[in-house]
Amino acid sequence: MARVISNESELERFRATRVTALYRLDLIEKGAQLTYEDGTPVDMASEAQRLKDQVADMDRRIARLEAAGEA
Repeated sequence: MARVISNESELERFRATRVTALYRLDLIEKGAQLTYEDGTPVDMASEAQRLKDQVADMDRRIARLEAAGEA
């Protein structure tokens, strides 16, 4: 059985994901260093770019859902 997700709940989920990504990006910009479970350091430049891309994607998805809600 397919589960139907309302645009409003999807919009809220995207907004929350965006806020989390921005928070993590802020921590990286303040010098946070992440490591994998085995102690290997995460490439923070790559992680920062991944988060910036994720925020841009969330911005597009949010704008699309907001526009659909106005139609």
